[in-house]
Amino acid sequence: MGNAVNAAVVEGVLERITYAHEESGYTVARVDTGRGAGELLTVVGALWGAQPGESLRMEGRWGSHPQYGKQFTVENYTTVLPATVQGIRRYLGSGLIKGIGPRIADRITEHFGAGTLDIIEEQAQRLIEVPGLGPKRMKMIAAAWEEQKAIKEVMVFLQGVGVSTSLAVRIYKKYADDAVTVVRERPYQLAADVWGIGFLTADRIAQAVGIPHDSPERVRAGIQYALSQSADQGHCFLPEEQLIADAVKLLQVDTGLVIDCLAELAADPEGVVREKIPQGGGEEPVTAVYLVPFHRAELSLAGRLTRLLRTPEDRLAVFGDVDWERALAWLARRTGAELAPEQQDAVRLALTRKVAVLTGGPGCGKSFTVRSVVELARAKKARVVLAAPTGRAAKRLAELTGAEASTVHRLLELKPGGDAAYDADRPLEADLVVVDEASMLDLLLANKLVKAVPPGAHLLLVGDVDQLPSVGAGEVLRDLLADGGPVPCVRLTRIFRQAQQSGVVTNAHRVNAGRPPLTQGLPDFFLFAEEDTEAAGRLTVDVAARRIPATFGLDARRDIQVLAPMHRGPAGAGALNALLQQAVTPARPEVPERRFGGRVFRVGDKVTQIRNNYEKGRNGVFNGTVGVVTDMNTDDQRLLVRTDEDEEVPYDFDELDELAHAYAVTIHRSQGSEYPAVVIPVTTGAWMMLQRNLLYTAITRAKRLVVLVGSRRALGQAVRTVSAGRRCTALDHRLAGAVAVAQLP
Repeated sequence: MGNAVNAAVVEGVLERITYAHEESGYTVARVDTGRGAGELLTVVGALWGAQPGESLRMEGRWGSHPQYGKQFTVENYTTVLPATVQGIRRYLGSGLIKGIGPRIADRITEHFGAGTLDIIEEQAQRLIEVPGLGPKRMKMIAAAWEEQKAIKEVMVFLQGVGVSTSLAVRIYKKYADDAVTVVRERPYQLAADVWGIGFLTADRIAQAVGIPHDSPERVRAGIQYALSQSADQGHCFLPEEQLIADAVKLLQVDTGLVIDCLAELAADPEGVVREKIPQGGGEEPVTAVYLVPFHRAELSLAGRLTRLLRTPEDRLAVFGDVDWERALAWLARRTGAELAPEQQDAVRLALTRKVAVLTGGPGCGKSFTVRSVVELARAKKARVVLAAPTGRAAKRLAELTGAEASTVHRLLELKPGGDAAYDADRPLEADLVVVDEASMLDLLLANKLVKAVPPGAHLLLVGDVDQLPSVGAGEVLRDLLADGGPVPCVRLTRIFRQAQQSGVVTNAHRVNAGRPPLTQGLPDFFLFAEEDTEAAGRLTVDVAARRIPATFGLDARRDIQVLAPMHRGPAGAGALNALLQQAVTPARPEVPERRFGGRVFRVGDKVTQIRNNYEKGRNGVFNGTVGVVTDMNTDDQRLLVRTDEDEEVPYDFDELDELAHAYAVTIHRSQGSEYPAVVIPVTTGAWMMLQRNLLYTAITRAKRLVVLVGSRRALGQAVRTVSAGRRCTALDHRLAGAVAVAQLP
């Protein structure tokens, strides 16, 4: 920023946003200050949440840019009601009020002129005089206006304590008229209640409303935040010493204060749980500190699995004395293929033991084994229930078995707050429950699922334990496979002959064994070498949007998925999404679009849901669901997404922070999905993320084609690096403890 001068105030109508960075909120916009001659002022800085058409009062300073000339840097802004008819028209038509789009705004202002806002405020019933406005829309506008007014009052307060506009809207939606009280008296509650506000934002607000740096409330909130951060990284608990160190670093307070506040939390039934966990190899037990829901879930899951295993009841008792030779011969005639010996073991195990695990890499026949289990169970009239953690994986399971399959969320009918319609009191109607892609089951979801399995029913968990663990906390599949545990399992290791012809399968196994993939002479596995990270990002886009469609006839939106090791950086999912959107769904005059935060949503966009929302769709829409924007209505302030489960889901424009573009996704987010072709940027820019199970997971997402783009050195690093350390979980100890208890006299 060149020669900054003194502080100043500028008022004007926001005409258009030319750039907005979604993470920092930094915005570049053009503002009409009313000087006439169509001259617009460039403003830069903190305009997060402002909409075109709003009149803004901006505080900041003047300066100049060597390339763009005179511009104004905004440090803070408030919206003011416009006075001119043109301003009112822009304001009403900006999408601020549901039920009014540009066309209706024109009609209303034509009818009422400069008095429009007073009419809406004081005599809303007169809106019916406007041609084409019925009573329904009149009521909608009046209600929305009242809400806007209340929001504006709360906003003024929230902006005074440094809350951005978009977060202020969310705080208002959560607490309505209590918003000011909560922010003033219980700011740390925001971090627990409002999506998008973490401890750090709440802490900033707390500071602004005068809560002391060393207040016990702040320290307790900080300890719980440190634990929830560790849960986001996959840990079910943290060792006490590590938690204290993390909290001291985060809060910048004395260790003694943290220890005292931790003791207070441990004494509170809803605070945290402290428990000594035995360590293997003769090490001292570790004092584990859990957030309450994770402790409850781990105890419950271990207890319920043990009970399922031990119950004398058996809903598939018919398989206890079956003639396996005859049964397998019947099966081979029915499916047209023989099972390998290890597959036969898995089929027997699933049908004779109450809980079993089937694991193995690609091409080892997991799918065919599952199909065989389902065929035999159905031949004996068993009720079989099939599920997977994602919509795509459920679809694949249904195609494979010819039976209906659903996501675990839909199967259990999860409700807001995470309660399920099916649980221990109302179990599923099932004799056999099969869950595919079980490496994705985190502790909380696995617990909900196992609760709903009726006593005597069989549970078969199928998954590849060498893939990335679940996004949520826990390592359920790995813990079930731990040595000395009570759950029987089969690991398929033999790669079938037809799978050996696939470069994708061969290279997946090579990477998993720590050997570099073969990148020459294969028809379905390629490396485009490019050492520079930025150039690799551009090349990734070219490969996905142009080269693969041209060479293999695949559709860039439907068939090809870019999988990036991380979100940030020039070859990260964030930057690649912007470039891929330009290439695959560019702006066109006839294609409607809507800007939200740093993103522009267009009809035709490939998008993904980024949080669980139990209120959406038939049974909720869950983190990771992918879809395509099929329609957009600026009057109703809505867009429609057709999800990969073939459901049309509406999103209000103010809910667009729940959607992100999905032309490129991180490898973590791709778990459980399969795509005809994947393109994987592997660059030195992602050095810290490059690990064997990450690359292995990415390769195994592809059905037909893998293209790696990037640096040979980075590829070598990924193949060599085994992920650092296990997650902090105690499910394996609890299950092993159940075995030990069972063996006591």
